[in-house]
Amino acid sequence: MEIKKRKVVPAITPLLFDEEIIVIHGSRQVGKTSLMKYLMTQVLPPRVKPQNMVYMDLEDFLLLETCNKGVDNTVNYLKTLGCNFDEKIFLFMDEIQYLDNPSSFLKLFHDRYGPKIKLVVSGSSSFAIKSKFKDSLVGRTFDFEIFGLDFEEFLQFKGIDYDLQQPIPETLHPQLKELYKEYALYGAYPKIVLTETIEKKELILKQIVNTYVKKDIVDLAGIKNIKKFNALIILLASQSSNLLNNNELSNTLGLARDTIEKYLFMLENTYIIRQISPFSKNLRIELTRMAEVFMEDTGMMNLLTHKTFSRELWGALFETSVFSLLRKNLDVTNLFYWRTSKGHEIDFVHEPRRGELNTLEVKLRYKKQSLTSINYFKREYQTQNTFIITLDKALPPPPGIQLLYPWQLYSHLLPK
Repeated sequence: MEIKKRKVVPAITPLLFDEEIIVIHGSRQVGKTSLMKYLMTQVLPPRVKPQNMVYMDLEDFLLLETCNKGVDNTVNYLKTLGCNFDEKIFLFMDEIQYLDNPSSFLKLFHDRYGPKIKLVVSGSSSFAIKSKFKDSLVGRTFDFEIFGLDFEEFLQFKGIDYDLQQPIPETLHPQLKELYKEYALYGAYPKIVLTETIEKKELILKQIVNTYVKKDIVDLAGIKNIKKFNALIILLASQSSNLLNNNELSNTLGLARDTIEKYLFMLENTYIIRQISPFSKNLRIELTRMAEVFMEDTGMMNLLTHKTFSRELWGALFETSVFSLLRKNLDVTNLFYWRTSKGHEIDFVHEPRRGELNTLEVKLRYKKQSLTSINYFKREYQTQNTFIITLDKALPPPPGIQLLYPWQLYSHLLPK
Protein backbone atom coordinates (compact mmCIF):
# COMPACT_ATOMS: atom_id res chain seq x y z
CA MET A 1 0.00 0.00 0.00
CA GLU A 2 1.28 3.48 -0.91
CA ILE A 3 2.35 5.54 2.11
CA LYS A 4 0.85 9.02 1.90
CA LYS A 5 2.84 12.16 2.59
CA ARG A 6 1.83 14.23 5.62
CA LYS A 7 2.05 18.01 5.86
CA VAL A 8 4.60 17.80 8.68
CA VAL A 9 7.20 16.14 6.42
CA PRO A 10 8.75 19.40 5.07
CA ALA A 11 9.23 20.64 8.66
CA ILE A 12 11.01 17.43 9.70
CA THR A 13 13.14 16.89 6.58
CA PRO A 14 15.73 19.68 7.15
CA LEU A 15 16.38 18.35 10.67
CA LEU A 16 17.11 14.76 9.71
CA PHE A 17 20.88 15.25 9.44
CA ASP A 18 21.20 17.29 12.63
CA GLU A 19 22.21 15.57 15.86
CA GLU A 20 19.06 16.39 17.83
CA ILE A 21 16.52 13.62 18.46
CA ILE A 22 13.24 14.02 16.57
CA VAL A 23 10.30 13.20 18.86
CA ILE A 24 6.86 12.65 17.30
CA HIS A 25 3.88 12.85 19.68
CA GLY A 26 0.35 11.79 18.81
CA SER A 27 -2.49 9.45 19.62
CA ARG A 28 -2.62 5.92 18.30
CA GLN A 29 -3.75 5.41 14.72
CA VAL A 30 -3.02 8.97 13.53
CA GLY A 31 -0.16 7.78 11.31
CA LYS A 32 3.06 8.09 13.32
CA THR A 33 4.38 4.74 12.03
CA SER A 34 3.43 5.62 8.46
CA LEU A 35 5.22 8.95 8.84
CA MET A 36 8.37 7.13 9.94
CA LYS A 37 8.08 4.69 7.03
CA TYR A 38 7.59 7.61 4.63
CA LEU A 39 10.81 9.23 5.88
CA MET A 40 12.61 5.91 5.48
CA THR A 41 11.34 5.15 1.97
CA GLN A 42 10.70 8.53 0.36
CA VAL A 43 12.93 11.12 2.05
CA LEU A 44 16.22 9.54 3.13
CA PRO A 45 17.01 7.47 0.02
CA PRO A 46 19.28 7.67 -1.92
CA ARG A 47 21.44 9.61 0.57
CA VAL A 48 21.11 6.78 3.11
CA LYS A 49 21.54 3.10 2.27
CA PRO A 50 18.79 0.65 3.37
CA GLN A 51 21.04 -1.17 5.86
CA ASN A 52 21.59 2.09 7.72
CA MET A 53 17.88 2.69 8.34
CA VAL A 54 16.45 0.58 11.18
CA TYR A 55 12.88 0.55 12.48
CA MET A 56 12.11 -0.80 15.98
CA ASP A 57 8.57 -1.19 17.32
CA LEU A 58 8.87 -1.26 21.11
CA GLU A 59 5.53 -3.02 21.43
CA ASP A 60 7.64 -6.04 20.43
CA PHE A 61 8.77 -7.25 23.85
CA LEU A 62 12.02 -8.70 22.48
CA LEU A 63 13.05 -5.36 20.99
CA LEU A 64 11.90 -3.60 24.15
CA GLU A 65 14.05 -5.92 26.25
CA THR A 66 17.02 -5.21 23.98
CA CYS A 67 16.68 -1.47 24.49
CA ASN A 68 15.96 -1.70 28.22
CA LYS A 69 19.34 -3.40 28.63
CA GLY A 70 20.94 -0.12 27.70
CA VAL A 71 22.34 2.04 24.94
CA ASP A 72 25.41 -0.07 24.25
CA ASN A 73 23.29 -3.22 23.97
CA THR A 74 21.07 -1.43 21.42
CA VAL A 75 24.12 -0.32 19.43
CA ASN A 76 25.40 -3.91 19.41
CA TYR A 77 22.01 -4.96 18.02
CA LEU A 78 22.48 -2.44 15.18
CA LYS A 79 25.88 -3.97 14.47
CA THR A 80 24.36 -7.47 14.23
CA LEU A 81 21.91 -6.09 11.64
CA GLY A 82 24.84 -5.06 9.45
CA CYS A 83 24.68 -1.29 9.87
CA ASN A 84 27.72 0.51 8.46
CA PHE A 85 29.12 2.64 11.27
CA ASP A 86 31.38 4.52 8.85
CA GLU A 87 28.24 6.28 7.62
CA LYS A 88 25.27 7.95 9.34
CA ILE A 89 22.74 5.49 10.82
CA PHE A 90 19.06 6.32 11.27
CA LEU A 91 17.23 4.53 14.08
CA PHE A 92 13.44 4.88 14.15
CA MET A 93 11.89 3.82 17.47
CA ASP A 94 8.11 3.52 17.75
CA GLU A 95 6.24 3.72 21.09
CA ILE A 96 9.19 5.09 23.05
CA GLN A 97 7.07 5.44 26.19
CA TYR A 98 7.31 1.68 26.77
CA LEU A 99 10.98 1.99 27.74
CA ASP A 100 11.61 1.80 31.47
CA ASN A 101 13.51 5.09 31.39
CA PRO A 102 13.24 6.70 27.95
CA SER A 103 14.69 10.02 29.13
CA SER A 104 17.95 8.48 30.35
CA PHE A 105 18.14 6.16 27.33
CA LEU A 106 17.74 9.00 24.82
CA LYS A 107 20.12 11.33 26.68
CA LEU A 108 22.87 8.69 26.74
CA PHE A 109 22.24 7.76 23.13
CA HIS A 110 22.42 11.41 22.03
CA ASP A 111 25.52 12.20 24.07
CA ARG A 112 27.46 9.07 23.11
CA TYR A 113 26.36 8.45 19.55
CA GLY A 114 24.66 11.67 18.36
CA PRO A 115 27.10 12.33 15.48
CA LYS A 116 26.84 8.73 14.23
CA ILE A 117 23.25 7.63 14.95
CA LYS A 118 20.20 9.81 14.33
CA LEU A 119 17.20 8.95 16.52
CA VAL A 120 13.63 9.49 15.35
CA VAL A 121 11.21 8.34 18.06
CA SER A 122 7.45 8.37 18.52
CA GLY A 123 5.04 8.04 21.42
CA SER A 124 1.31 7.48 21.62
CA SER A 125 0.54 10.14 24.17
CA SER A 126 2.13 13.33 25.35
CA PHE A 127 1.20 12.34 28.92
CA ALA A 128 3.10 9.06 28.74
CA ILE A 129 6.12 10.76 27.25
CA LYS A 130 6.10 13.85 29.46
CA SER A 131 5.71 11.78 32.61
CA LYS A 132 8.85 9.80 31.71
CA PHE A 133 10.93 12.52 30.02
CA LYS A 134 13.04 14.60 32.37
CA ASP A 135 14.73 17.97 31.99
CA SER A 136 17.90 16.16 30.93
CA LEU A 137 16.58 16.16 27.34
CA VAL A 138 16.38 19.95 27.09
CA GLY A 139 18.25 21.08 23.99
CA ARG A 140 18.53 17.53 22.66
CA THR A 141 15.15 17.13 20.91
CA PHE A 142 12.96 18.60 18.21
CA ASP A 143 9.31 17.88 19.08
CA PHE A 144 6.44 17.48 16.62
CA GLU A 145 2.77 16.76 17.24
CA ILE A 146 0.92 14.75 14.63
CA PHE A 147 -2.86 14.69 14.54
CA GLY A 148 -5.53 13.09 12.43
CA LEU A 149 -5.72 14.44 8.89
CA ASP A 150 -6.68 18.04 8.33
CA PHE A 151 -9.01 18.74 5.38
CA GLU A 152 -6.16 19.37 2.92
CA GLU A 153 -4.63 16.01 3.80
CA PHE A 154 -8.08 14.38 3.69
CA LEU A 155 -8.44 15.49 0.06
CA GLN A 156 -4.94 14.24 -0.80
CA PHE A 157 -5.70 10.85 0.77
CA LYS A 158 -8.83 10.77 -1.40
CA GLY A 159 -6.71 11.45 -4.48
CA ILE A 160 -8.22 14.92 -4.99
CA ASP A 161 -5.62 17.52 -5.95
CA TYR A 162 -7.10 20.93 -5.14
CA ASP A 163 -4.90 23.78 -3.97
CA LEU A 164 -6.93 25.23 -1.10
CA GLN A 165 -4.40 28.03 -0.67
CA GLN A 166 -5.74 29.51 -3.91
CA PRO A 167 -9.28 30.80 -4.64
CA ILE A 168 -11.58 27.87 -5.43
CA PRO A 169 -13.87 28.14 -8.48
CA GLU A 170 -17.56 28.26 -7.55
CA THR A 171 -18.22 25.13 -9.59
CA LEU A 172 -16.10 23.05 -7.16
CA HIS A 173 -17.81 24.12 -3.93
CA PRO A 174 -20.73 21.62 -4.16
CA GLN A 175 -18.27 18.71 -4.41
CA LEU A 176 -16.15 20.12 -1.57
CA LYS A 177 -19.28 20.52 0.55
CA GLU A 178 -20.08 16.80 0.28
CA LEU A 179 -16.47 15.87 0.97
CA TYR A 180 -16.36 18.14 4.01
CA LYS A 181 -19.55 16.53 5.37
CA GLU A 182 -17.87 13.12 5.06
CA TYR A 183 -14.76 14.49 6.80
CA ALA A 184 -16.81 15.93 9.67
CA LEU A 185 -19.11 12.92 10.11
CA TYR A 186 -16.53 10.13 10.09
CA GLY A 187 -13.41 11.87 11.32
CA ALA A 188 -9.75 12.19 10.50
CA TYR A 189 -8.02 8.92 11.39
CA PRO A 190 -6.12 7.99 8.19
CA LYS A 191 -7.38 4.39 8.19
CA ILE A 192 -10.98 5.61 8.51
CA VAL A 193 -10.52 8.04 5.61
CA LEU A 194 -9.08 5.33 3.37
CA THR A 195 -11.87 2.87 4.20
CA GLU A 196 -14.66 2.86 1.60
CA THR A 197 -17.82 1.72 3.38
CA ILE A 198 -19.46 3.49 6.30
CA GLU A 199 -20.09 0.16 8.02
CA LYS A 200 -16.39 -0.71 7.98
CA LYS A 201 -15.44 2.82 9.08
CA GLU A 202 -17.71 2.37 12.09
CA LEU A 203 -16.25 -1.05 12.89
CA ILE A 204 -12.67 0.29 12.78
CA LEU A 205 -13.46 3.35 14.88
CA LYS A 206 -15.26 1.24 17.51
CA GLN A 207 -12.13 -0.87 17.72
CA ILE A 208 -10.00 2.25 18.20
CA VAL A 209 -12.32 3.50 20.95
CA ASN A 210 -12.52 0.17 22.77
CA THR A 211 -8.86 -0.79 22.45
CA TYR A 212 -6.96 2.46 22.55
CA VAL A 213 -9.23 4.92 24.32
CA LYS A 214 -11.04 2.89 26.96
CA LYS A 215 -8.33 0.31 27.61
CA ASP A 216 -4.96 1.96 26.95
CA ILE A 217 -5.72 5.16 28.83
CA VAL A 218 -7.24 3.21 31.72
CA ASP A 219 -4.07 1.07 31.95
CA LEU A 220 -1.77 4.04 31.45
CA ALA A 221 -3.36 6.18 34.15
CA GLY A 222 -4.24 3.41 36.58
CA ILE A 223 -7.92 4.34 36.49
CA LYS A 224 -9.96 2.15 38.81
CA ASN A 225 -13.56 3.21 38.11
CA ILE A 226 -13.60 2.21 34.46
CA LYS A 227 -17.38 2.42 34.08
CA LYS A 228 -17.54 6.05 35.21
CA PHE A 229 -14.45 6.96 33.20
CA ASN A 230 -16.09 5.59 30.05
CA ALA A 231 -19.29 7.44 30.95
CA LEU A 232 -17.27 10.65 31.19
CA ILE A 233 -15.89 10.19 27.66
CA ILE A 234 -19.41 9.72 26.28
CA LEU A 235 -20.67 12.76 28.21
CA LEU A 236 -17.83 14.91 26.91
CA ALA A 237 -18.57 13.82 23.35
CA SER A 238 -22.17 14.96 23.73
CA GLN A 239 -20.99 18.30 25.15
CA SER A 240 -18.27 19.07 22.59
CA SER A 241 -18.15 22.82 21.78
CA ASN A 242 -19.81 23.68 25.11
CA LEU A 243 -18.63 25.02 28.45
CA LEU A 244 -16.82 22.52 30.66
CA ASN A 245 -18.44 22.60 34.10
CA ASN A 246 -16.42 20.34 36.38
CA ASN A 247 -18.91 20.63 39.24
CA GLU A 248 -21.73 19.54 36.95
CA LEU A 249 -19.68 16.59 35.68
CA SER A 250 -18.85 15.66 39.27
CA ASN A 251 -22.53 15.67 40.30
CA THR A 252 -23.71 13.83 37.16
CA LEU A 253 -21.16 11.03 37.43
CA GLY A 254 -20.88 10.85 41.20
CA LEU A 255 -17.13 11.43 41.11
CA ALA A 256 -15.05 13.81 43.20
CA ARG A 257 -14.05 17.04 41.47
CA ASP A 258 -10.36 16.14 41.88
CA THR A 259 -11.01 12.84 40.10
CA ILE A 260 -12.82 14.63 37.26
CA GLU A 261 -9.86 16.98 36.86
CA LYS A 262 -7.45 14.04 36.81
CA TYR A 263 -9.49 12.25 34.15
CA LEU A 264 -9.72 15.41 32.03
CA PHE A 265 -5.95 15.81 32.26
CA MET A 266 -5.49 12.23 31.02
CA LEU A 267 -7.94 12.68 28.15
CA GLU A 268 -6.38 15.94 27.04
CA ASN A 269 -2.86 14.55 27.16
CA THR A 270 -3.84 11.48 25.18
CA TYR A 271 -5.41 13.58 22.40
CA ILE A 272 -9.03 12.67 23.03
CA ILE A 273 -10.25 16.13 24.08
CA ARG A 274 -8.90 19.67 24.01
CA GLN A 275 -9.90 22.61 26.17
CA ILE A 276 -9.77 26.26 25.11
CA SER A 277 -9.85 29.20 27.49
CA PRO A 278 -12.10 32.27 27.48
CA PHE A 279 -10.77 35.44 25.87
CA SER A 280 -10.76 38.15 28.48
CA LYS A 281 -9.32 41.66 28.60
CA ASN A 282 -12.11 43.24 30.65
CA LEU A 283 -12.75 41.22 33.81
CA ARG A 284 -15.80 43.36 34.70
CA ILE A 285 -17.87 42.17 31.77
CA GLU A 286 -16.38 38.83 30.69
CA LEU A 287 -18.57 36.19 32.29
CA THR A 288 -16.68 33.01 33.09
CA ARG A 289 -13.31 31.44 33.62
CA MET A 290 -14.58 28.00 32.57
CA ALA A 291 -12.97 26.35 29.57
CA GLU A 292 -14.82 25.05 26.54
CA VAL A 293 -14.21 21.44 25.61
CA PHE A 294 -13.88 19.90 22.14
CA MET A 295 -13.40 16.36 20.99
CA GLU A 296 -10.22 16.05 18.96
CA ASP A 297 -11.85 13.73 16.40
CA THR A 298 -15.33 14.39 15.01
CA GLY A 299 -15.87 10.77 13.96
CA MET A 300 -15.29 9.69 17.56
CA MET A 301 -17.66 12.44 18.74
CA ASN A 302 -20.33 11.23 16.30
CA LEU A 303 -19.93 7.57 17.28
CA LEU A 304 -19.87 8.14 21.04
CA THR A 305 -22.83 10.52 20.94
CA HIS A 306 -25.12 8.22 18.92
CA LYS A 307 -23.55 4.75 19.53
CA THR A 308 -23.48 4.53 15.74
CA PHE A 309 -22.65 6.96 12.96
CA SER A 310 -25.24 9.66 12.41
CA ARG A 311 -25.44 10.36 8.68
CA GLU A 312 -26.59 13.96 9.27
CA LEU A 313 -24.32 16.81 10.29
CA TRP A 314 -25.49 18.91 13.26
CA GLY A 315 -24.36 22.25 14.66
CA ALA A 316 -22.06 21.09 17.48
CA LEU A 317 -20.35 18.54 15.22
CA PHE A 318 -19.81 21.19 12.54
CA GLU A 319 -18.35 23.62 15.09
CA THR A 320 -16.08 20.86 16.42
CA SER A 321 -14.89 20.14 12.88
CA VAL A 322 -13.97 23.81 12.41
CA PHE A 323 -12.15 23.75 15.74
CA SER A 324 -10.26 20.64 14.58
CA LEU A 325 -9.24 22.39 11.37
CA LEU A 326 -7.99 25.43 13.30
CA ARG A 327 -6.29 23.30 15.95
CA LYS A 328 -4.27 21.38 13.36
CA ASN A 329 -3.03 24.50 11.59
CA LEU A 330 -2.68 27.17 14.29
CA ASP A 331 -1.09 27.43 17.72
CA VAL A 332 -4.06 26.36 19.83
CA THR A 333 -2.81 28.40 22.78
CA ASN A 334 -3.75 31.48 20.75
CA LEU A 335 -7.34 30.27 20.24
CA PHE A 336 -10.14 31.30 22.63
CA TYR A 337 -13.90 31.65 22.92
CA TRP A 338 -15.67 34.79 24.23
CA ARG A 339 -18.73 35.29 26.42
CA THR A 340 -19.95 38.18 28.53
CA SER A 341 -22.38 38.68 31.38
CA LYS A 342 -24.70 40.47 28.92
CA GLY A 343 -25.12 37.34 26.82
CA HIS A 344 -22.72 38.23 24.01
CA GLU A 345 -20.65 35.35 22.66
CA ILE A 346 -18.32 34.51 19.81
CA ASP A 347 -17.29 30.97 18.93
CA PHE A 348 -13.58 31.58 18.33
CA VAL A 349 -11.19 34.45 18.91
CA HIS A 350 -7.78 33.98 17.35
CA GLU A 351 -4.89 36.12 18.60
CA PRO A 352 -1.81 35.26 16.47
CA ARG A 353 0.08 38.24 17.91
CA ARG A 354 -0.51 40.56 20.82
CA GLY A 355 -3.14 43.11 19.80
CA GLU A 356 -4.07 41.30 16.57
CA LEU A 357 -7.49 39.61 16.71
CA ASN A 358 -9.56 37.53 14.31
CA THR A 359 -13.08 36.44 15.21
CA LEU A 360 -14.92 33.43 13.83
CA GLU A 361 -18.59 32.54 14.16
CA VAL A 362 -19.60 29.05 13.06
CA LYS A 363 -23.09 28.50 11.60
CA LEU A 364 -24.00 25.26 9.86
CA ARG A 365 -26.59 27.22 7.88
CA TYR A 366 -26.17 30.95 7.54
CA LYS A 367 -29.43 32.79 7.89
CA LYS A 368 -29.75 36.44 8.81
CA GLN A 369 -28.32 35.96 12.29
CA SER A 370 -28.01 38.82 14.73
CA LEU A 371 -24.69 40.62 14.55
CA THR A 372 -25.02 42.09 18.03
CA SER A 373 -22.17 40.04 19.54
CA ILE A 374 -19.83 40.65 16.61
CA ASN A 375 -20.51 44.40 16.64
CA TYR A 376 -20.13 44.54 20.43
CA PHE A 377 -16.75 42.80 20.22
CA LYS A 378 -15.64 45.17 17.46
CA ARG A 379 -16.47 48.16 19.63
CA GLU A 380 -14.53 46.73 22.58
CA TYR A 381 -11.50 45.50 20.62
CA GLN A 382 -9.73 46.15 17.35
CA THR A 383 -10.28 43.17 15.04
CA GLN A 384 -8.34 42.40 11.85
CA ASN A 385 -10.87 39.98 10.35
CA THR A 386 -14.36 38.78 11.12
CA PHE A 387 -15.43 35.47 9.58
CA ILE A 388 -18.67 33.51 9.53
CA ILE A 389 -17.94 29.87 8.68
CA THR A 390 -20.83 27.97 7.13
CA LEU A 391 -21.83 25.20 4.73
CA ASP A 392 -24.80 27.18 3.38
CA LYS A 393 -24.20 30.57 1.74
CA ALA A 394 -27.79 31.25 0.78
CA LEU A 395 -27.47 34.92 1.77
CA PRO A 396 -24.74 37.46 1.01
CA PRO A 397 -22.44 38.43 3.89
CA PRO A 398 -23.09 41.56 5.93
CA PRO A 399 -20.72 44.52 5.39
CA GLY A 400 -17.30 44.05 6.97
CA ILE A 401 -17.76 40.29 7.45
CA GLN A 402 -16.31 37.49 5.32
CA LEU A 403 -18.65 34.54 4.76
CA LEU A 404 -16.56 31.42 4.14
CA TYR A 405 -16.81 27.71 3.66
CA PRO A 406 -14.44 25.90 6.06
CA TRP A 407 -11.96 25.05 3.30
CA GLN A 408 -11.69 28.75 2.38
CA LEU A 409 -9.94 29.36 5.71
CA TYR A 410 -6.80 27.96 4.07
CA SER A 411 -6.60 30.96 1.74
CA HIS A 412 -7.89 33.56 4.26
CA LEU A 413 -6.49 32.74 7.71
CA LEU A 414 -4.43 29.59 7.99
CA PRO A 415 -0.65 29.82 7.44
CA LYS A 416 0.71 28.59 4.14
